[in-house]
Order: sequence, then structure tokens, then C-alpha cells
Amino acid sequence: MTSMAPEKPATPAPSGAEVELSIGGMTCASCAARIEKKLNRMDGVTATVNFATEKAKVAYAPGVEVADLIATVEKTGYTAQEPPKPTAPAAAETPQEQEAGHSGGALDALRQRLLVSLVLSVPVVLMAMVPALQFDNWQWLSLTLAAPVVVWGALPFHTAAWTNARHGAATMDTLVSIGTLAALGWSLWALFFGHAGMPGMRHGFDFAVSRADGSSSIYLEAAAGVTAFILAGRYLEAKSKRKAGAALRALLELGAKDVAVLRDGREVRVPVGELAVGDRFVVRPGEKIATDGTVVEGGSAVDASMLTGESVPVDVTVGDAVTGATVNVSGRLVVEATGVGADTQLARMARLVEDAQNGKAAVQRLADRISGVFVPVVLLIAVGTLLTWLLVTGDTAAAFTAAVAVLIIACPCALGLATPTALMVGTGRGAQLGILIKGPEVLESTRRVDTVVLDKTGTVTTGKMALHEVVTTPGVTEQELLRLAGALEHASEHPLARAIADGAAERTGTLPVPESFENIAGLGVQGVVDGHVVLVGREKLLAEWVIELPAELAAAKAAAEAEGRTAVAVAWDGRARGVLTVADKVKDTSAQAVAELRRLGLTPVLLTGDNKAVAEAVAREVGIDEVIAEVLPQDKVDVVKRLQSEGRTVAMVGDGVNDAAALATADLGLAMGTGTDAAIEAGDLTLVRGDLMVAADAIRLSRRTLATIKGNLFWAFGYNIAALPLAAAGMLNPMIAGAAMAFSSVFVVTNSLRLRRFG
Repeated sequence: MTSMAPEKPATPAPSGAEVELSIGGMTCASCAARIEKKLNRMDGVTATVNFATEKAKVAYAPGVEVADLIATVEKTGYTAQEPPKPTAPAAAETPQEQEAGHSGGALDALRQRLLVSLVLSVPVVLMAMVPALQFDNWQWLSLTLAAPVVVWGALPFHTAAWTNARHGAATMDTLVSIGTLAALGWSLWALFFGHAGMPGMRHGFDFAVSRADGSSSIYLEAAAGVTAFILAGRYLEAKSKRKAGAALRALLELGAKDVAVLRDGREVRVPVGELAVGDRFVVRPGEKIATDGTVVEGGSAVDASMLTGESVPVDVTVGDAVTGATVNVSGRLVVEATGVGADTQLARMARLVEDAQNGKAAVQRLADRISGVFVPVVLLIAVGTLLTWLLVTGDTAAAFTAAVAVLIIACPCALGLATPTALMVGTGRGAQLGILIKGPEVLESTRRVDTVVLDKTGTVTTGKMALHEVVTTPGVTEQELLRLAGALEHASEHPLARAIADGAAERTGTLPVPESFENIAGLGVQGVVDGHVVLVGREKLLAEWVIELPAELAAAKAAAEAEGRTAVAVAWDGRARGVLTVADKVKDTSAQAVAELRRLGLTPVLLTGDNKAVAEAVAREVGIDEVIAEVLPQDKVDVVKRLQSEGRTVAMVGDGVNDAAALATADLGLAMGTGTDAAIEAGDLTLVRGDLMVAADAIRLSRRTLATIKGNLFWAFGYNIAALPLAAAGMLNPMIAGAAMAFSSVFVVTNSLRLRRFG
């Protein structure tokens, strides 16, 4: 990762702009720290450089050009370019990604360098460690095998070290290059000018530094072994980083590649990039929907599992919105494009995920600062180790070995990889589950939250009226009541009527067609169904026909209204036959979600503008004790602030325009992706699926990701703090130090990869 430049503004001037640059040539966290430091020194520039994603996110004020930013990076010794703005999400890799070992070709080249180095290094290490294998002149064979490893195998380290040296900087490559070349140089001196080249020379191996005659000691096994170990670490790291970003690449690759567009009544198959807003295109069963749009013809079920994690296909018909990259399961659809390219939901999701991966958590900042100054400090420690050993022991060989071990063990890469790899995997896994984390700072908020405020309509409930209860008089069946009332209501457009008609059709099947129908404004409907004169509406409508509700129906109506539900009376042939209650339906998973939020240590609060009776009825159904009802939309912010003033750390879950301000005010805002753009923009976490269970999953995932980051940082800090004194004290052979250093980086990345199994 990177270092934070001191005293920089958190955000650019409002009139400024932002750009994302692809950075090439970075080999460790210190590289990212240097680039970030140089960019942040420019007037009007605030930059964050991510080592794992090899990208720089730069905000710059008017007067600064992107070319100036690129020039600054290049003057620092690296390459930079502005990625092309795609018309649609694309999974193509940048030249920098290829250069950094993310593409198949670059990984193959790195693997080839590693394999050759391993084949040559293993005999060298074995001969050094096993005296029985040391035949006369074995040391010259060791030199023949080790020299190509140190010169060619470690060439990327030497090249990077030289590039950085020309710019007056030192990185992890500097440590490796100096260490391996010093070990090779010492060995050459001992072989050609000392006693190590004598035919009968034998060599022991110790895990710690051993004292010996410097002129008869060679370190070829350390030079070759360290190079092979570090190359192995780089290769495994590159593969792991590729896995870490796999979820985002998979997201980008979800979209359709071509589409059947209707032109003059004919289907013409064109690349998706040629689609324009307003174009109509055909989607057959099994095909992906090419872009966001509205169904204008046909009906089908759409599988959105790849975007939302929801396994059950959703029925769509004329007028319904559909999302690009979802799959048409059954019928033929004609869709009119409403958003293309970068304006689609898929593209917005990809941008949110990538922005989060490029961000920086507060917990990483100390590690960033340490990475920025670590290498120069290590060089000083190595020199100090060399001089101390010489002064105390006078043993040149032991002093040299201890100093080389310090150089090799001290790589700060694990520090630099701790946060970004966990973020890459965590946010990528979240995207697969329909959870979009806007930035790493969100993770800190999820840890502190103790209260979750739930908007009722559209969050805990569906936001749509639905048939709730059917009460009948003796002798009348529920089927009969629903069949006659549903038939009459089916002819009405009123929301209550639609809820009754849909519920009746769902429970009884096909409804009869009324023989006559009349809408009585403000009272209900009346008509003839199957020869019966049927009335459906308010009690006042029945009173106009001199029909009274019997006691049992009057009691059912009163009970429903006390619960905040709407009661509709039904009568036919001059007698009241039943009462239907209609209410905003609670989502199937809401009660389970509230229980899960409680298990996470959160206190749920129901917030709504509805009357108290309605709110309390919903709260009882889902298991919420604290209810704040009859709140005007503009007052929701005040409720959140009041809870915060009580010392609570508040999360807010909402979906409407009237929730946007409260979402932004809360310590953590969770926006339902089924809601408005304003709410989604204001939230810290976006829940693509309109399911409250995902809110609990989002908090669990965020907390798990934060815990992984902290675990990684603990390991990286602990490793360096423990290893450096051991190396300086002569308790680590340089080759063992190289293996441990490589392992630390691989451990951090593989620990992060465990998040891929979250679910």
C-alpha cells in the first residue's frame, strides 16, 4: 500500500476533478509510498496509491493537468497512464497489470524465471547444507550454478534497485539486490583471493550465524536460495492477487457481448457497444439482457442471481424494469434500452467495487507511514549490525552474514499487502452477494455501530398493499367470498382493489368476469357477479343499501383498524358476508433479519411516517421493541441525530428519497438497491437485493473484512518486529531469512483469500 502525505487536505477543491491512473513498475509497498508522496507534494493534488491494484486515485485542482500527474510518476521512476474510458464494462487488463504479473503471459515469464532459478539453486543449497555431498572442487560447481540465479534470476530486483537509486530512493528491491550481490561478491572474493577455492574445502551449514574464517567462507547458497525464495513469493503473490481481484473481473465479464436490435421491424445482431438509449432489442429464453431497460412486449422470469445473489427468478411483464447482465429464463421479451455503457447498474456496481478496492482504511495509515521510511531505516540497521559485530567480535564473516540477514528479512511487503488484498477479496465477495461497500472507511463504522434504524416502508415491508386476512360469516366459505369480491375488485384500478384482486386470484385461481361494474367514488365498488349483486368497500357503502355488519364482522373490522390495517366490507344479496383486511406486507425475511441483527449486537429501531398502530403491528411481527412513528420525512435526520446524542452509534437502512439525508447523517448508511438513486448515493453500503437479510450479511462481511485486515497487520508488524532483532543478533541464516520474508507476504495474501468463502 502507501504512505499518507502529512497535512494534506482530505478532499480536493470542489471545482477540481478526479482521475484514476494505472501505475507500472511497482514492486513493493515502498514504491507505492514514494509515488503517493511525490504526487501529494504537487499543489492542489491529493493522491492515494494502491500497491495491490496498481492504481492511483488522484484528485486535482483546476490548473493541474493529467499529463503533469503522469510526468511526476515517471520522474519518480515508474510508468503511468490514464485507462481508456470504456463504453461498457470491460475486463481487459492494462499494460501495467500485464507488466506487474497479472496477465497469463507475465505470470508465465515469472514462473519460467522461478523454475530455472529453483533448478539451479537446489543443488547449491543441498551441497552447502549436507557436507557428505561436498566433493573436491564442489564450490566451483556451486558458483557455476549460483551465478546465473543471482545475475539473471534476480535481474528484476537489480533493475528496480538501480532505477530507484537513480532517483535517490530505496525500496525492498534495494534490500534484496544489495543482499544477494553482497553474498555473491563475498563468495567471489573468498574463492579467487581467499582460501575457499582450495580443492579440499568443506563447508558447514547453520540456521544461525556461525563464526568462521572469512576468507574460507562462501555464501552462494544464501545468494541463490534467497533469490529463489523471493521469486517464489512474488509468483505466489501475483497469483493470489489475481485471485483476489477475480470477483471484480467476473462482475465485469457478466454483460452480454452482442444483442439482437430491432431495426425497421427486423432483428439485427450488433455488438453491445453499439446500443443506444431508446433502442429496442429482443431477448430470447436463455439469453442475457444486454443492458438496463423497460419491457415493452412479452413476459418472462428473469434470473438476477449473478448480480443480486437472489436465487429465485423474478417475474417481469410489460412496463417492468430489467437490468443488464441478468438472464431471461422463459418467455421472449422486447426491451427498450434506458441506460447503456457506463450508465448501467452493472457498470455502477463495478465502479463502486473498484473505488472501494482503491481506497484506504484508517487502520492502514500507520502501516503506510512505516512502509515509506522502512527501507532507509533497514539499511541503517544493516550497517549498524555490520559495525557492531566487527567491533564486538572482530569476525568479518559473521558480521557480514548478520548484516545480509537483516537486509533480506526486512521486506515491508506484508505491511503493504495487508489492507488492499483483504479489501479486494472482501469487496469482491460482497459484489457476488449483492453487497456493495463504498469504501474502506466504512469497515471501521461497522465495528462501532450498536443501533440500527430501519425504515419501515420498502425496507421491513414490501411497500405494496397485500391481502392480509379474510373473515367470513357462518355458512360462507373463504373461497366464495374471495371469488366474488376479487372479481369485482379486479375491474378497479385502486391500490386496495388491486391488492384484494391479486390476493383472491392467488388463493382461488381464475376469477369470473363481472356482468356489471360501478365505481362509487370514496366508498368502494358495486356490480353483478355470477348473478349476485355484490358490494365491496366501506361500511358506509353497505349502509346506503341498508345493510348492517353483524357483531362478529364489526369486531374483526375494529381489530384490524386497531392494528393499523385497512378493513373492507363485502356483501351480496342484501347481507354482509365478510371483511377483508389489507396491509403493507412484511417481507418474508424481515423477522429473521431482525433476529440476525440482534445477534450481531445491534438494537433495532423501527422508523416510519405511518401511524403508531401500524408501526407497532409491524414491529411486533418482526420482533422490534423500539418504534418511532408518525415522523415527517424531513424529521428523520433529527431522529438519527437524537439517537447519536444519546451516545449511540447509528446505522440507518432505507430506500427512499426521504431516507437519503438520514442515510448520510447516520454513522453507517445502508441503502436498498431496489430504492432510489438518491438513497443509494447517500449510503455507505448498497444492498443490491431488496432483502433486509442482506443488511445483516453486509455488516458481518464488513466486520470480517476489517478483522482480516487487522489480523494481517498484526502478523506483518509482529513479523518485522520479531525478525529484525533476531537477524541483527545473528540468529538467522540469510537463506532462512529469505524464506521467512517470502512466506510473510504469501501468508497475508492467502489469509485474505479466506474471505472468498464468506456466505
